[in-house]
Amino acid sequence: MLSVALRTLRARWTGFVGSFVALALGVALLTVMGLALAATVDAPDRAPERFAAAPLVVRGADTLRVATPIGDRTQPLAEPRALPATTVAELRRLGRVTPDRSFAVRVPGGPGDLVGHPWSVAAFAPYENVSGRAPRTADEVVVSGSWTRPGRRLDTDRGSVTVVGTVTDRGFEHAVFYTDARAARLAPRSTQLVVDADVTAVRNAVRDVPGVRVLTGDGRRYADPDPDRDRAALTALNALFGTAGGVTGFVSVFVVASTFAFAVAQRRREFGLLRTAGATPGQLRRTVLAEALLVGVVASAAGCVLGGYGAPVLVRRTVDSGLAPAWFRIPGQARPHEWPSAWPSTWTHAWPHAWPPSWPHAWPYCAAFATGLLVALCGALAASWRAGRTGPMAALREADVDNRPMTRPRWAFGAGLLLTAAVLLFLGTPGDLLHRKTYVTRPMLLITGVALLAPVVVRPLTRLLTWAPARLPGAGGLLVREHTAAAVRRTAAVAAPVLVTVALTGSLLGTTATLNAARAAEVRDRTAADFVVTPPGGDGFDAETVRALRAVPGAEVSASAGSAVYVLEDGVALIRSGARAADPAALAATARLPLAAGRTADLDDGSIIVNEEWARHTVGERVRVWLGDGTERTLRIAAVLRTGTGDNGVYVTPANAAGAAVDRVDAALRDGADPAAVAAGLRAALGERGGRVRTADRWIAAVSPGTDRTTRLGFLLVLGIALLYTGISLVNTMVMATAERTRELALLRLAGATRGQALRLVGAEALTVVAVGALLGLLAAGLDLAGIAAALRLQSAPAPVRLPWPALGAAVTACALLAVTAAVVPAARTLRHSTPAPG
Repeated sequence: MLSVALRTLRARWTGFVGSFVALALGVALLTVMGLALAATVDAPDRAPERFAAAPLVVRGADTLRVATPIGDRTQPLAEPRALPATTVAELRRLGRVTPDRSFAVRVPGGPGDLVGHPWSVAAFAPYENVSGRAPRTADEVVVSGSWTRPGRRLDTDRGSVTVVGTVTDRGFEHAVFYTDARAARLAPRSTQLVVDADVTAVRNAVRDVPGVRVLTGDGRRYADPDPDRDRAALTALNALFGTAGGVTGFVSVFVVASTFAFAVAQRRREFGLLRTAGATPGQLRRTVLAEALLVGVVASAAGCVLGGYGAPVLVRRTVDSGLAPAWFRIPGQARPHEWPSAWPSTWTHAWPHAWPPSWPHAWPYCAAFATGLLVALCGALAASWRAGRTGPMAALREADVDNRPMTRPRWAFGAGLLLTAAVLLFLGTPGDLLHRKTYVTRPMLLITGVALLAPVVVRPLTRLLTWAPARLPGAGGLLVREHTAAAVRRTAAVAAPVLVTVALTGSLLGTTATLNAARAAEVRDRTAADFVVTPPGGDGFDAETVRALRAVPGAEVSASAGSAVYVLEDGVALIRSGARAADPAALAATARLPLAAGRTADLDDGSIIVNEEWARHTVGERVRVWLGDGTERTLRIAAVLRTGTGDNGVYVTPANAAGAAVDRVDAALRDGADPAAVAAGLRAALGERGGRVRTADRWIAAVSPGTDRTTRLGFLLVLGIALLYTGISLVNTMVMATAERTRELALLRLAGATRGQALRLVGAEALTVVAVGALLGLLAAGLDLAGIAAALRLQSAPAPVRLPWPALGAAVTACALLAVTAAVVPAARTLRHSTPAPG
């Protein structure tokens, strides 16, 4: 059988090009995703940044640690604790103590990530003076970098200041240095100190204070802002490339299997002749499998090589778009600053660094190669089994017309996948259905199920789409209807890439749009205030500002602070829930909480409002919790919020959120109050402290949840890779389908059709097939989004289904252009070179 397969491949190599291309591209995609995923395993060791020259740093308790039967569980505290005053005094006796403070600063036209510090900590980076002098008064600052110059006046959200000096840009932040006294007023609370003293004496001074850490050497990096950002970035990239790998793996397996099955189905006449010549069904199956094995080995190897060249290109684009940090690279590849600027030289310089890969980095190649080979064999197996079971004369009869496009296994698998998707939809909890991993993977079951059952509806669907054209004068519409309806397998195979394209676009983008609409509706429903006041830089209002806002005539003011509450569920899971601390009476006047049980007015210092996601959520029940600063309390449940989309957190009183700064003030109009006068009073109360007063509608529009940049770019990456591949596969399949129609096109010319009429017929058939695929893709996407809408209703957060019509229109248009081009160009070549003469 192997020798027969080799001869067949050599004699009919053009018939296997489509399968080879589809498989090689699929394996290349899997290799690229695997290499990118392997690169997310380890982050580089990061040295201290802000405190690289500091002798040591004493950091207050910033971690909650709770003992459980299976070990300690930890969570970062929402409100890290400052060192006690007595401990700070003792440290001052040991040596020089410098409090560290950080706060956001906003300057129109300046960098968006400006952060303020006291001037005394600049020496610990160390920052070196470039020009000017140190700040001496409250309205003087020194900035890092070259984005401004000494002498310039800046209008910041912290007040107007004058730049009196600049320091070197250290690369990890854009800093603004104030005098120590001014920084202390802007950020009164300090949770870490730089101490110039003997480390042993410092450790002895703080050993009785729970949670305090003395950071020296490389440990000083934990005093930097977001010290675990590299690990967090790798976690995000792991999720991104894991999702992209899953989606592209599904798309490539789906398309490759469809292409292989179609390629084998095109050879029904050949199989019929072999059966007539005496070949047994087993011989046919072994021949087809041997051919698939040979094509699979060569194509998979080519795909691995192509993927090795493509992975650094993907990494470069990921870094350039801001999805990955600058140090991210494929293991063994050149670092980003070593990349050549020209793409071809990037390819030629990247591969030698990675080949031959060591085993920890070789698994993506092995996995992609094995997957490609397995898909090739499975794709050929199903079709070869059907060809082997067909008798000689039956095979010849069904060579031109698909009388039985659906086999029993296809019925079983298609129905099984749709049933599995339905079971997962109705048996899973509503909250699980809204998780990204679920709503990204669930469409795959629906798409595959709809594609497997597509031949059932292809014939009636094509007749419906061509009903009107078939009744027009001339035979064109009638021929389009009969050709597409008769060749069910060909129509289904060509429509498959369109189905995947439309279904993935509609499902992924439609789900995020629907969830965002539901979350925005929740924000509107929860807000009963007329005005919302927010602080400068997002740091919080001081007590004096809050008192001034509460004194505004005609306004019912509710000041709230963001914090967190921790609960130990099932005795082993330490769960963090976002919390807001507010006065119950004022909260009831300015907010409409989505209560499932209880009353907002029942909240007091000994109680808490939880949501239905908590394991214990019965009004009156007592729960053991840890507050944002780590304090352990047992609180009574005063009310229960509906789950919603997951953004309904918990509520406590300010007494249970010590250290949390007021970051939002809601103001509702009292009866008869003038809105303009209240707004003016709120702005006057802010004075020079800074802040922003907005109407509730404008604030809701500004904070309404949307798809963040990272998630949006991640989805575009996933969709871009998947849709690029399906587009190539669409062209590949269309060329294969047109190539087998040489005799049919010649007969059309013999029947009197002109070359232009034949080409228009081919183009119209291609458009019809694209329409079939688009409708099936919309069906799959609609089923998926219906599940999302049902889950939202069960979560008490109903929202209309949002289909991304512009994106869908662009996808269908692109598919139509590709399909028509891929059908008409080969047909034109065929008609020009192989049309027989009449007679």
